Amino acid sequence: MASRLNPYISFAGNAREAMEFYKSVFGGTLNLSTFGEFGPPDAPEGDKIMHGQLDTPSGYTLMGADTPPGMSHNPGDNITVSLSGDDGDELRGYWEQLADGGQVTVPLEKQMWGDEFGACVDRFGIAWMVNIQGEQA
Repeated sequence: MASRLNPYISFAGNAREAMEFYKSVFGGTLNLSTFGEFGPPDAPEGDKIMHGQLDTPSGYTLMGADTPPGMSHNPGDNITVSLSGDDGDELRGYWEQLADGGQVTVPLEKQMWGDEFGACVDRFGIAWMVNIQGEQA
């Protein structure tokens, strides 16, 4: 799989509704995962969206999630650029350059869902997320 670059939108608790709306607009396949799938299912935010991805027939990809508790949600700056794929060398190279002179907010390392993931803000103030897909079962 080639790497992809797409917007990633943070929502204030209504990611499911928003992503279903975007599916009605653009069509395609929508996959939603909740916080409860990767943590305690009885947690108050367990039914909220940890990751949503809409792949459209036109080739657009839109990702989004509910803002986790403890993180701020500021409409206007709630969009991040996401880089994802399975070419670890390519994506680690992008990560190193984007993080250089910027601020790492989540170190690029293996996560509970099995992928390597990191987040940073580059030296120009642009937020980036890098996700390197792990081995598929």
